[in-house]
Amino acid sequence: MTMPYDAQDDLSDEALLARYASGDAAAARILTLRLTPRVFGHAMRLLGNHAEAEDVTQDALIRLWRIAPDWREGEAKVTTWLYRVVANLCTDRLRRRPSVDLDAVPEVEDGAVGAAEGMQQQARADALQAALMQLPDRQREAVVLRHIEGLGNPEIAAIMEISPRAVESLTARGKRALTEILAGRKDELGYTDD
Repeated sequence: MTMPYDAQDDLSDEALLARYASGDAAAARILTLRLTPRVFGHAMRLLGNHAEAEDVTQDALIRLWRIAPDWREGEAKVTTWLYRVVANLCTDRLRRRPSVDLDAVPEVEDGAVGAAEGMQQQARADALQAALMQLPDRQREAVVLRHIEGLGNPEIAAIMEISPRAVESLTARGKRALTEILAGRKDELGYTDD
């Protein structure tokens, strides 16, 4: 039986996945709308490429729909499983990329005209993304999950299949590396405090 949308909005991801596996198309729509922005954002931060992030998002969600009938509630959260799948798909794509000199890549022009604050925020976001892309893959993944996605160390450990202590180590090293990479750009990026 299909429930109305508003009744399904309160259901957990796992419950919606179980409903989808039972043939409830509305549950799939709600779960897709709920998860797609998070999955895409995570892929975008790991890859730094919009088109590739869209492809990874689609692949990850298709994999979720395929495993739905076999999903065992209580073993893992849907989001934990998806973050792990996205990370693996991104890692595969990054390994297949040819090495490119970052200085040789032209700057992408933004055609939008905005206020100074908007430009400053975009410069900061671009600087952070460029700095993230200089980190080793595992450090970047840990830093993104912890400080951008806002996940806790136990969930990150489950996603990355490492211990929470290893997560702490990766995020600490990643933060130190980001600090070093961005240290000389404080004035340019408009940071006046320490």
